[in-house]
Amino acid sequence: MSEASVDARRRSLRFLLRFVALLIVFYFIVASRPVNDAVIVPFTAGIASVSGKLLNALGEKAEVSGTEIRSSSFGVNIENGCNGVETALLFGSAVLAFPARWSRRLLGLLLGFLAIQVLNLFRVITLFWIGLHRPALFNSSHTVIWQSVVVLFGVLLFLLWASRERRLSAASSPTVRDRPRKG
Repeated sequence: MSEASVDARRRSLRFLLRFVALLIVFYFIVASRPVNDAVIVPFTAGIASVSGKLLNALGEKAEVSGTEIRSSSFGVNIENGCNGVETALLFGSAVLAFPARWSRRLLGLLLGFLAIQVLNLFRVITLFWIGLHRPALFNSSHTVIWQSVVVLFGVLLFLLWASRERRLSAASSPTVRDRPRKG
């Protein structure tokens, strides 16, 4: 095996170990009762509030109470797993584990989190609409389609970000010819 190949495997292994460690730490933090109650639940209530306003703007009569969105004939409660936080943690762990400048990582985290939350708002709104107008499709739309789409979106978002970072890093680093020679 060539030295370059061994080095690439080591970098990949370091990324994987950092990614898994960050993911575990973030999940324990988010799962802790104080963080859940003080951060996650209010954040989820914010998602419900924005979703309710958008649904009303679209002509649906929706009322919001905490993390619940209701109408006269249908209601949903946005719970952990449906608020985009897990996908954001998955994305964030990968970005933080990736070897890039901190400024680029932070920008990637911010833009990725926003993109995931925009998609999740669309998810909540469409699921509410489906539950209201096509209730027979709600369960499969919720558990099979949308859960998969949001997680896949987070993974693809990371792959796009990492690919861009790799190109930027390669473009800004000197080539072997340009490096000063020892000796």
